[in-house]
Order: sequence, then C-alpha cells, then structure tokens
Amino acid sequence: MRGNILGLATIFLWSTLALFTVLSGNIPPFELLSISFFIASFIGLVMLKKQKKSFKDLFKIPLKIYFIGIYGLFGYHFFYFVAIKNAPAVEANLLNYLWPLLIVVFSAFLPNERLRWFHILGTLLALCGAFLLVSKGSSLDFEEEFTKGYTSAIVAALIWSSYSVISKTLKHIPTYAVAGFCLLTAILSLIAHLALEETVIPSYSQLFASIMLGLGPVGGAFYLWDYAVKNGDIKILGSLAYLAPLLSTLILVFIGISDLTVSVILACIFIILGSIVSSKEYINTIKRFFIKS
Repeated sequence: MRGNILGLATIFLWSTLALFTVLSGNIPPFELLSISFFIASFIGLVMLKKQKKSFKDLFKIPLKIYFIGIYGLFGYHFFYFVAIKNAPAVEANLLNYLWPLLIVVFSAFLPNERLRWFHILGTLLALCGAFLLVSKGSSLDFEEEFTKGYTSAIVAALIWSSYSVISKTLKHIPTYAVAGFCLLTAILSLIAHLALEETVIPSYSQLFASIMLGLGPVGGAFYLWDYAVKNGDIKILGSLAYLAPLLSTLILVFIGISDLTVSVILACIFIILGSIVSSKEYINTIKRFFIKS
C-alpha cells in the first residue's frame, strides 16, 4: 500500500512539470535538464547521509544497473525532446502518453504478476481521457513528414515503460542508486546541451523554476517512483499515471494559464473512472476491511 501511495505522490510531482517548465522561460531543454538533474543528485546525497552511507557506496552498484538507469532517465528525456522538436506537440505528447498503458501490458511478463480485465479496461478509459486532454477535443493529424518525431515519441514511451517494469525486478538495488542515475544523466545532458544548444544565463525566477524541477518532477520524483514500482502494484501505478496530465492541466487552469473546457471535464471523468476501475482489487480489499471492522 505504501508503494502505491508514494506512486501517487510521484504522479502529483509530475503534474507540476508543465508549470515549472513554463516558469523556466527560454532555457534550452538539455540545459534545463542538466541543472535539474544536478539538483536531483543532491537529494540522493542527502538520502545517503540519512542512511549512514557515503558517496563511495554508489560505486558498489553494479555497472549494468547504471546502464539501466541512464537508459531510463536520459534515454527517455532525450527521445522526448527529439519528438517535441520534430513533430507537433499535441501528437507527440499523445504518443508519449502511451507509456502508462505499456507499463500495464509489460507487467504481464513479470513473475507473480497477473493482468486482469479491469486493469486493461481502466487503463484504456484513462487513455481515452488523456486523448481528450492532449487533443483538446479536436482531431489529430499524423503527417508523414513528422515520422521522426512520432517515432521518437513512441521510443520514449517504450523506454520509460520498460525502465519502470525492469525496476520492479530490482528490489535488491537500494533507491539511493538513483542518485548515481541522476548525476550521470546531468553530465550527459550537459554534454548534449554544449553540443546542440546555445547557453542561456537564467534569471532568478528561471533559476528558481529549474531548482523546483530538480526537487520535484525532474528529480525528486524519480526516487519516489523507484520505491513505488519496487514495492507497489505496478499495474495500478500504470493506470494512475494518467492522472499526471490531468492534474497538470488543472494546475494551469487554477493559476489562469489554461481554460477549463468541456474536453478537460470529460477527460477528468474518463481518467478518474479508469483509475477507479483499474483499482478494483484494492477497493474491494478496503471494503472488506471496513466491513470486518
């Protein structure tokens, strides 16, 4: 249960991504990532100290685990940014948001995991809600000239979903290992920034937004997600992940950046309904608990 609760906390942090990205202004994507992931790595150092470990303990993590971490954190963000730059944002985002559905599907290959009809139905309902949310009720137009962007978005979805499911099998790897993932991702992002972008000196407000990204959606959230997928129900987490774009939109509506439209309201209904359906097992368990009490 604790894993699922921390999964929800992760999803809430991810829902602030759009807000702080907007507040970060014109900082190039990889420069923003390098700043955020360097901040995120300090969270891991605090975690190490709290657990009476040292930086040297990160070197005890097997090399293949670091490859998995870089594959997930840097690989996902790299292909996501390639997608956004080479395809319309609406279509690219929709394809990217296949990752919660793919988590549910891939979880069927895990030992002792059982995929039930309500997991699939709930996730598909939530996907319909994400479609309404991203498309804003309008039609989508997948054009051949944006194939590179569409392909990159699908690759990003495949990377994050497979990374999440693989993490489920790594319960023996402590969560503080994410500090190493973040530090290496920060270095790779800095290299990508220097090779592909022009440096922008951030203002105080932009720097604050960058730090908040590192503490939250592009940093701190990865520690929570690591614990959640290792200790929670990964199928439930996959379905609940669709709450992220919904909460993100509602936050933007609340602060006046976006409008509350009919498509947002319908998306809200579909995503919440999908989350309830996919959580059928837990709802029944809670009901039985209160009946016995």
